Amino acid sequence: MKILSILDAVIYWSIVIMPFSVAIAPGLANTFIGIFGAFFVIKKLITRQPFSIDRLTLVFFSLFFLFSLASVANSVSFNSSFGGVSKLLKAFLILLVCSQEIKDKRHVQRIIISICAGVTLMSVDALWQVIFGYDFVRHNVLQSAIGMIRPTASFPNPNVFGVYMSALTPVIFGLTFFYFSGRKKILMFFLSVLAFIGIYLTLSRGSGLGVYLAVLFLSIAKRRKILTTALIAVLIIFPFVMPKNIKEWAKQVNYNPLVFMCNQDRISIYNNTINMIRHHPFIGVGLNTFSKNYGKYKLQSAEEYAHTPDTIYAHNIYLHMAGETGLLGLFAFLGFLFVVFKQAARALGKLNDDYLKTVAMCLIACLIAFLINGLTETSLYYSRVSMIFWYLIGFSLALNKFTNEAKSAN
Repeated sequence: MKILSILDAVIYWSIVIMPFSVAIAPGLANTFIGIFGAFFVIKKLITRQPFSIDRLTLVFFSLFFLFSLASVANSVSFNSSFGGVSKLLKAFLILLVCSQEIKDKRHVQRIIISICAGVTLMSVDALWQVIFGYDFVRHNVLQSAIGMIRPTASFPNPNVFGVYMSALTPVIFGLTFFYFSGRKKILMFFLSVLAFIGIYLTLSRGSGLGVYLAVLFLSIAKRRKILTTALIAVLIIFPFVMPKNIKEWAKQVNYNPLVFMCNQDRISIYNNTINMIRHHPFIGVGLNTFSKNYGKYKLQSAEEYAHTPDTIYAHNIYLHMAGETGLLGLFAFLGFLFVVFKQAARALGKLNDDYLKTVAMCLIACLIAFLINGLTETSLYYSRVSMIFWYLIGFSLALNKFTNEAKSAN
């Protein structure tokens, strides 16, 4: 049927363009999500084919969704909570469409090109912003902290920019060092350097740690002893070669590693969030209402670290989730992640094609970077970049469809 061919083509290219579109603007990215989501549903209605997804993945996401719904019972704003429900449905739609509609190796290659284009554009945009004081995509002005410049590129702030970059850079790095050769390797190496420069310029400690551990995972998984040794050496040497402003700030906080990574205000937020969880341990204060409730649970002792406003995010996705949906919601989400990584490891073990195998490993590294970054940022609750997380999960799950393919030429 011609209509099915049209639907397939639109879904196909919308999936390809989506990770690049996130770099441009949230409205553009949401447009492509809306397109491939609507066309996917229409396709299913015409063909009368059931939605298919791994059972355990569906079970744990459903549990997470149900516990999130249950948390609405404690909500101080039903409008906000129902907005949170719609965000979860959107997340599942992204995951579902990507896991089912990524077609073949050629489709994967085009998605990787889109990812490389997005990361490269943002790195160049950040450098432009450093030179001229504004980015050329959305004309955001340059920001600064502790006397050092912090570019945002097209994103609202440097930390969100860092989330996007660190979540996708492991794909570029992994393919550069573990798959490509010749001219392609040289090109990808150049793109990797650009990406790391972009991440460094953000001064986002969570992004830096996330991408560092993702790259370390890749080097250990690929048994590259020299690279692993070099990465460990970088960790040892960095405190001695880091910029003067950072050294002075580290001295001001008495070289406290927790304060160095999180800042005093984040420590206050974490203590206050734990107090919120203590009062509502099972189903939380209500989906998508963390900032509306935060002020009620501020502790006097927490303010000894730093004063925080009455409306703020947790700057930690796990504490934020536990605060809103309770420990039941958090444990369901962790169970969901366990199943996702198990599926990713399954695909990695069964794929025969070297390119797809490398991509599968890189996607695991991307998820690691995002989740590590989530220890100091509420990255899963930033609408601009949370869609990338669900996209990466769907992409990773899709590779299980290719596990029975014969090994193809590179």
